[in-house]
This record gives sequence, structure tokens and C-alpha cells, in this order.
Amino acid sequence: MLTACLLYLALSGCTTWQAPDRVNDGSLRGRAVTTESRGVRLSATVLSTEDSRQLFGADVNGTGVQPVWIEVENQTSSPLFLLRAGVDPDYFSPLEVAWSFHVPLSRETNAQLDAHFDALGFQNPISPGTRHAGIIFANPHLGTRLLNIDLMGDRTFIPFTLFLPVPDDATDEDAEAIVARVADTVTADYRDLGALRAALEDLPCCATGAEGQRAGDPLNVVLVGRFADVAAAVVRRGFRRISVETDDAQRLFGRPADVVLRKTGQAGIAAHWLRVWVAPLRYQGKPVFLAQAGRPIGGRFGAAQGEDLVLHPDVDEVRNLLIQDLMYSGGLATLGFVTGVGAASAEQPTESLGGATYYTDGARAVMFFTTRPRTLSDLEILDWIRLPERRSARADLEKTDERL
Repeated sequence: MLTACLLYLALSGCTTWQAPDRVNDGSLRGRAVTTESRGVRLSATVLSTEDSRQLFGADVNGTGVQPVWIEVENQTSSPLFLLRAGVDPDYFSPLEVAWSFHVPLSRETNAQLDAHFDALGFQNPISPGTRHAGIIFANPHLGTRLLNIDLMGDRTFIPFTLFLPVPDDATDEDAEAIVARVADTVTADYRDLGALRAALEDLPCCATGAEGQRAGDPLNVVLVGRFADVAAAVVRRGFRRISVETDDAQRLFGRPADVVLRKTGQAGIAAHWLRVWVAPLRYQGKPVFLAQAGRPIGGRFGAAQGEDLVLHPDVDEVRNLLIQDLMYSGGLATLGFVTGVGAASAEQPTESLGGATYYTDGARAVMFFTTRPRTLSDLEILDWIRLPERRSARADLEKTDERL
């Protein structure tokens, strides 16, 4: 009996939870980012660690969860549903987060904790003429959270994209601010596709090293569209702002990449990266972004992201995978290919920084984005250049067999 009591005290004596005396989201509403569209007013903000403690009585942020406060005011004539998976496909349910704070051997406290977290979660539906506020428990974004909100009703779809400061992480400059800052470098605004194509083919083939002498990785992707539309598309497909020291070695227009994005695979291993620069041109008033799509040797079977990542030589595969990935983003409207990278064979690859080499058909993918939703059947293919047929290792093997 004594042993059981000592065990109980060891497990629960220093691990308790108390519901906050009162719940007040006034401070969250006061600093929220707000926008309106088609009869809906949307406000949102990311909770700080202190916000979480006051609202939940626990440090939710410390568990690797980023709580986002969202308020929807529905002035339409039909009920609306907020699609949580649009905010984050891997979002956490309120009871899932509450479980992480459960007190051992304390059923009553745990039940109160579950009820408190569940009550603060965002609730559907949002009836006409009403206003709902609540928390979505998402995976963390650093520096700035790009928040996608999808509201669905009867034959109605209302998308929003907001850029929210992350209170506990002000280390990185806001990506939207970076784009605005370098906008002064724009020298031309092309109005027709023919002129744009020629300009894109004249852009540099690749980045350089910091000293500007050695050639770096190929610039094999162009993204065209409003920053919010492009950012929404890549974030919806799992890309996040993550940069490492080796990214700074790649320079273009006299500067490191303006934004570096990574899409991680199992166990957090970097699947591939996208280094993005704002190009000194626009298309019909919209920004043009020049980018490197690459992945490390070994991919998800290689080393974890760090300073020793080496570019996988088959850069075309990564470029093509990125195209297919973004087709499912709901924002890709038009696709085309231009020259400009410079072809290199597997037998005579091009050298890059850090001892890397790569081979490529020399084509640069050009993707135009618009406000979602778009379907795969909506995609327009530009009649610019055709990709050469990709030579497979199997075909080489068959040729070898014929010679034998």
C-alpha cells in the first residue's frame, strides 16, 4: 500500500493542471490580421507561449504545436464549414493535444482538461449571420505563418491566404516583406507571352558562388504570380521555410536566395529544396521568381539536413516532380518550358559548388499561379518547347545486350 502511495505521489504530485480562471481572447483579437471577401470577415493570429498558458493553462507551444486563433464572421446566406485540413493536412485535434498534458492516475482532472481544450477548438458550422472563434492546432511555421483558410458551403468555396507573424520567432524577415523590398530591382514588365519567353531564356543559367566566379546549381524553375498565390500553392504541398548554411553559398543577382523552402519526408529528412530569387522582371504586373529545385544525394535515405548536403545529379527528376506536386496545389494555372539552363549529359555532367555535378535536358519549367481552386483539367500547357525524351537506364541496358 505504501509503495502504491509513493508511486502516486511521484507521478502526480508535481504534475498538475488547473483550468484558467477565465478565458479572454481580447488580446488575440486586438493583434489579429483581418481580411474580407464575398460576405465573410476573417481574422487570425498565432498564439505565443504566454498566450497558450493563459488560454489553456499549459504550454502548448512547447509540445511542438502551433495554436492559431481564427475568427469567421459569416454574412452570407448559407452555413459555412472551415476545412481544417486546408490549414494543415497534419493538424492536431484538441483532444490529441490535451492528451499530452494528462495527469497520471487523475481521471477527473484529465476529463476537465479534455473538455477545456475541446471547447476552445474551432467549431463548425458557421451559421449565416453568426461569428465563430476558436483554435486550430497546427504544425509550427517559423518567422511568418502562411495561413490557408478554405471555407465551404452549398456550392460555395471561399479561400483566404493570410501572412501571420509568429510571436516567439522573429529571427527571419517576413517573406512578403522580402519580396516587397527587392521589388525595386524590377526593370521590365512584360505584357505578352512571347516577350516573356524571350526574357526568361535570357536569364542566367545557374547561380554562382559567393565570389561570383564559379558556377552553382541550375536555375531550372520559374514561378509567376502574386506572391500570396505562389506561396499558398507551395505551402499547401508541404513546403516550409527552412534554410541551412550551404544555401547561402548559392548567389544570384548579387545576393543569396530571398526565400529557401524545403519539403521534408519521413523522419524529418529533407526530400527536396527550392531556393527562390525575385527576378528583375514582371509579367502583367505580377512578380516572377527564378528558382533552383534540387534534392540531396540519397534523398530520404541520405543524411539528415545539414551542412554537408550534396546536390543529386538528376536535377530534371526533381524539377518534374515539383511540377506534378504543384499540380495538386489547386493554384497552378499554366505550364510551359523554355531553354536557358544549358543541356548536359550524364556522361559529361556540369560541375557545381561543393563538389557536386548534375546533368539535365537544359529546360526551365515555367509555372503560372492563380488564386485557388483550380483542377487538373483546368491546366493550360503552353506550346513553347517540348522536353526531349528521357533516356532510361533500362534502354541503355537493352542497347548493351544487343551489342553483346
